[in-house]
Amino acid sequence: MAETKREIERKYEATARTELPDLTRAPGVASVEDRGVAELDAVYYDTPDLRLAADALTLRRRTGGGDAGWHLKFPVASGIRDEIRAPLSDTLPKALAGLVRSRTRAETVVPVVRLRSTRRVHHLVDDEGALLAELSVDTVRAERLPEGPDTSWTEIEVELADDADPTVLDAVEKRLKKAGIRPSASASKVARALAETGPEPEPEYASPPADTAGARVLAYVREQVEAIVALDPAVRRDLPDSVHQMRVACRRLRSAFKSYRKVLDRAATDPIGDELKWLAGELGVARDQEVLTERLRTRLDTIPRTLVLGPVRARLRVWDKAHGGGARRKTLAALDSARHLALLGALDALLTDPPLLKAAADAPAPVLAAAVLKDYDRLATCADHALALLPGHDRDLAMHEARKAAKRARYAAEAATPTLGKPAKRFAKRMKDVQTVLGEHQDSVVAREALRDLAIQAHAAGESAFTWGLLHGQEEAAGAAGERAFPQVWARASAPELRAPLTH
Repeated sequence: MAETKREIERKYEATARTELPDLTRAPGVASVEDRGVAELDAVYYDTPDLRLAADALTLRRRTGGGDAGWHLKFPVASGIRDEIRAPLSDTLPKALAGLVRSRTRAETVVPVVRLRSTRRVHHLVDDEGALLAELSVDTVRAERLPEGPDTSWTEIEVELADDADPTVLDAVEKRLKKAGIRPSASASKVARALAETGPEPEPEYASPPADTAGARVLAYVREQVEAIVALDPAVRRDLPDSVHQMRVACRRLRSAFKSYRKVLDRAATDPIGDELKWLAGELGVARDQEVLTERLRTRLDTIPRTLVLGPVRARLRVWDKAHGGGARRKTLAALDSARHLALLGALDALLTDPPLLKAAADAPAPVLAAAVLKDYDRLATCADHALALLPGHDRDLAMHEARKAAKRARYAAEAATPTLGKPAKRFAKRMKDVQTVLGEHQDSVVAREALRDLAIQAHAAGESAFTWGLLHGQEEAAGAAGERAFPQVWARASAPELRAPLTH
């Protein structure tokens, strides 16, 4: 079984002659305990073109020391990484292979660097004997594999102990700097080894002329592709909000293909858009059920206990389990599928050889502004149609279509903001307002459908359906409130002065 550890550490340059200062003068450090020397032998794995290193991921198999095994590290912030550990074995554990699959694709990871380190360990403890941090002086010998050059260096590593106050790292760093010991320029040992033993791999992505519509659109597309790749392991790890963020990246990318059809040939992007829709749908099963159930629970919590008739909460739990059961397994199956790998490959191919049209060579501002305004016109048609209908099923559908159009217009404006500046940012904000009010209305529509199903199930089981009807009434009121708010929100979003600065 793999386990995760949050690693907070800092690295410093040193030589064989470097002497540690008296660290007991650092606030909070009562004593420094010499814990002896360990011999570590680590082989780092990557694809031949170093895809993991390009994204600052490290994958190693290490022997020696107290944590022998497989280690996969993901960057979180400067000096902070999540380390996923798996027991020592001859082959890469399946759990770790899945976490790097969005980067490695069909490639097999191979040994790229071997690091053999002699590590002298010191424990920094407080006046009660509690561990604050572990300071290691590492003499490193690095060898590029299979038969590359080698290099060596000495460094100091200070890693925060679990649950210790991070300010101890600042205190220790102050003492080290005062002694002339400076922070390392490399984020990790393997990054330094790769830099010193071989050239950096050349980027494969195409780069059209910088000041063109094609360059600006591709920059946005690349941002979303990188988000999808980076969020794949986050979804596998079940990190908070990862599913939602990955769905958003899929939707933004699919929307960009449609909005910027004058820049990127839809003959090439439409099939990819269909696959992005599939992936977002597979990811959405668990997320949509979770959001809906939480909405119903929140509604239920507001009802006086005297109005909760029958086993309402038990019925909701059974319903949630029936609709959400197996959702995570389905999500993981999608990420492990050949179809998902094919999608990632298609996205790589799109960036490597983008299907640029004639407008891609034009100045960016007019092209991007025209796309944003075209999406606005589409939204205006949908909004006017919805507002012309009487309340009911047809209007619900029309408002849902307007919501999707508002989202597309918002995404188009956000993609154009680096080029068009504040006018696009203000426009995107108003589009988001429209999307929000229509989204709340659509949530009430979906909730009412679920409540009707729950009432039917309760009635069939001989239970009172009173509470479900009460909740249904609350959702009807919420939907009506959204319908009343929509005209005002739309009036602000459709004001001509909001679009005027976008006209070129």
